[in-house]
Amino acid sequence: MAVSTAESANEERRADGTGEAGAAGGVLVVDDDPTVSEVVAGYLERAGFAVRRAADGPAALRAAEERRPDLMVLDLMLPGMDGLEVCRRLRAREDGAPPVPVIMLTARGDEDDRILGLEVGADDYVTKPFSPRELVLRVQSVLRRATAASPPGDPAAAGPRLAAAGLALDPAARRVHKDGRELALTLREFDLLAYFLRHPGQVCDRERLLREVWGWDFGDLSTVTVHVRRLRGKVEDDPANPQLIRTVWGAGYRFEAAPGAGAAPAVRTGGGQP
Repeated sequence: MAVSTAESANEERRADGTGEAGAAGGVLVVDDDPTVSEVVAGYLERAGFAVRRAADGPAALRAAEERRPDLMVLDLMLPGMDGLEVCRRLRAREDGAPPVPVIMLTARGDEDDRILGLEVGADDYVTKPFSPRELVLRVQSVLRRATAASPPGDPAAAGPRLAAAGLALDPAARRVHKDGRELALTLREFDLLAYFLRHPGQVCDRERLLREVWGWDFGDLSTVTVHVRRLRGKVEDDPANPQLIRTVWGAGYRFEAAPGAGAAPAVRTGGGQP
């Protein structure tokens, strides 16, 4: 079994009543292991979610086509078509429509697999073996950001429109335009850009971004690195030489609200992140 069962009895009792997004969320669980699928579906249903299940990639894509889920829990290691390909095809089909949030499950501890999942458009990931209650909390966290009923302090909560450096972001509609052209951002990319726009000129380290944008007090900091790289690919004129989201080596990232045409490249001042 690929979920942690050591705290199963206590987890089951605590899971009741935690469904903050509740009946608002329809979740599609995609896993070829029937035990994992059943356990995950059971916890999500007790948390108030309507759940459908699929055992492979083609079945998942058909289910998403028949009825768009509010969120997909997607196993990486599926027979025939792996979760990465499912996520790629799902994103390709959306064609500018609001993206379906995806939480990827991986049985591997290899960081490259987690990064690949984020690179193809997954919003979050959970590594097996995992606590079902942790997965429920991750689902709730991602769905909160996909709905209008965002909690106080949410970096993308409804508020005044934000504009800088040719970017125009509407928090209520969750739409972003650059020089009049709409950008297709994932939930986390949108939230990250909203946070940068609200804090221009400030140096934000990855721990701060993980806490403020993801709502995590701890976690894999490479999650932030990958999302910054993906966001640069969509908002920068030249992602290889970013002028909007600048790296401050050894410190974090800084959003330049009015980047200069001749801005110097980031200077390495010590250990940091790309």
